[in-house]
Amino acid sequence: MNIDDDLEKLLNNLPFFIYQHLHNSLDKEKLIEIVLDLGRRPEARFATGPEYLSQKVISWQDIEYVTKRVSKFSGENRAGIERTLHRISCIRNRQFLINGLTCRVGRAIFGTISIIRDLLESGKSILILGKPGVGKTTIIREIARILSDEMAKRVIIIDTSNEIAGDSDVPHSGIGRARRMQVPKTELQHKIMFEAIENHMPQVIVIDEIGTELEALAARTIAEKGVQLVGTTHGNCLENLIKNPSLSDLVGGIQYVTISDEEAKRRGTQKSILERKSYPAFQLAIEVNNVNSWTIHENVENSIDLILRGNYNISQIRNIKRNEKLIISYKKSQKDFLIKNSRFLNKEMISIHRNWFEIDKPKSLGSLTLKNTTLIIYPYSLSKNLVREILIKLGDKIIITTQIKQANLIIGLKKHLRQNFRLKNLANKRNIPIYTISQRSIYQIMRLLQFFSS
Repeated sequence: MNIDDDLEKLLNNLPFFIYQHLHNSLDKEKLIEIVLDLGRRPEARFATGPEYLSQKVISWQDIEYVTKRVSKFSGENRAGIERTLHRISCIRNRQFLINGLTCRVGRAIFGTISIIRDLLESGKSILILGKPGVGKTTIIREIARILSDEMAKRVIIIDTSNEIAGDSDVPHSGIGRARRMQVPKTELQHKIMFEAIENHMPQVIVIDEIGTELEALAARTIAEKGVQLVGTTHGNCLENLIKNPSLSDLVGGIQYVTISDEEAKRRGTQKSILERKSYPAFQLAIEVNNVNSWTIHENVENSIDLILRGNYNISQIRNIKRNEKLIISYKKSQKDFLIKNSRFLNKEMISIHRNWFEIDKPKSLGSLTLKNTTLIIYPYSLSKNLVREILIKLGDKIIITTQIKQANLIIGLKKHLRQNFRLKNLANKRNIPIYTISQRSIYQIMRLLQFFSS
């Protein structure tokens, strides 16, 4: 990952005795925020823990020194530094005088969303959940850059508190070619969302911190217009949204319904039950547990239905290890369509064929003889970028060939391979297994290849 934090621009606005301590600190790359409270010693909070910066206490002059060097504080008591992502928040006394400052370090981290790149390519609306400080804003900033720069989509960012693109009329380079609309007042965010649709024809709208019923309703209306949404909201998991009356509309809303005696007996429930009211505004949900561990709900509609019925559904867990290897696993299993172990492939996502004879049970994969051998893959109908990404991630374990005769495995897009009878016949003669994927996704291929290397 590449990190752009412009830390010196923040430190230069602090009193010299604080600047000197932080500038010489070996842990300044781990700095999260600096706290300056009147009459107290200045404190720096690092990822490893807090640390006092001086024996001297903060005076009115120190507070004034900082406030004069940053932009004007908004109605939300926030200010920023030109062309950076740093945020300075103030605490006021009863006379509205500033007696405390929180200087939060803003970092544009490139490469944070490689773990969910395939989800972006799906074109579905994505809701990101997580507790404060887990990095949701950093994630959607990088998503906006990928969608606008690498996928060439028209992206509009609704930047309510200027956290995504910085506190400046010129947006930070971290958002790429995406455009940013600033919100003058928090209560006007939903109106700016509609204005973006009506005036600027976006293909994607990025919204940080959806927090009110009006904003949830606006998100639903935008989704119904066919625009892809990427949004964040506070909450550890989907159950938090269901219990929140203001935000439950993001996942379809809930309502009480009365079912027949026969249906209640069949379900083993009472006659009055909770059910989803309508389709969710977001088709995908991501729970950010920490920087390297994310929980994915690939079908929000099914997840909500199972939660309301008391049957918690499967959750896909994606972890990135220290060697940047992606590990996909599953938290639980439920009924026939859910898979317990990441060792086996999800039949919904990957169709598996042995010389075009479909194998229905994942355990039958053990009969194939490709394990413990070097995989020589012939990619069919896969883009050069996808092939290049496969080589980067698994270059030491596989060989890509352009000659079918040299291959011991063929991977391609299902809709294209289905029509290529010549390729099927050639594979059949040479006894080469063919595997199809339903969409161009690096993670579908990775899951398949990881099975053979396990």
